[in-house]
Amino acid sequence: MTSLLIIGAGGHGGVVADAALAAGGWQEIAFLDDSRGAGPVHGRWQVLGPTTLAPSLRARFPAAVVAIGEAKTRLAQLDELARLGYELPVVRHPFSAVGIGTRLGAGTVVFAGVVINAGTRAGLGCIFNSGATVDHDCILGDGVHVCPGANLAGEVTVGSRSWLGIGCCVRQRTRIGEGVTIGAGAAVVSDVPDLVTVVGVPAEELHR
Repeated sequence: MTSLLIIGAGGHGGVVADAALAAGGWQEIAFLDDSRGAGPVHGRWQVLGPTTLAPSLRARFPAAVVAIGEAKTRLAQLDELARLGYELPVVRHPFSAVGIGTRLGAGTVVFAGVVINAGTRAGLGCIFNSGATVDHDCILGDGVHVCPGANLAGEVTVGSRSWLGIGCCVRQRTRIGEGVTIGAGAAVVSDVPDLVTVVGVPAEELHR
């Protein structure tokens, strides 16, 4: 296919690279990272330097993806890469299943064991982490992270930059606002407003 540049060389970046390698077709995979120096990472790839090198690497790496967990930073980096002319592919592990009519936004990553059923739509830079399931006709905004083992029933709506914690579950037709954090193992059975954290079974707003 072409060469892939990954922004962020932490553990999440390693999983993105592994998914890209398993998908096949990439001639070269390398990283940029502001928190570590140039050199080998994750056993087989290289960190080339900080993200300030991105403009100069456009010819060598036509495609790029952002492997940063924090949604606001991830989306800002994707916007900058698009401005520089990078292609923003969907990186999808071959051991995932994506149903007919599903649309995944640019820069989205789909890891092993994920099931996304028919008619679901996801925005820019979403993360579908290992073993997560998203049933039919769900709508996810930009930058949503569906953590490992999370389960969304059909026709769920999730606002941009929301984080659905590991092992949580969401009842069908539930609406989750923007910037929401759902705690690990929570059971969401009613709508959730913007910018709150919910935890527990059934999930309730966490007041600090």
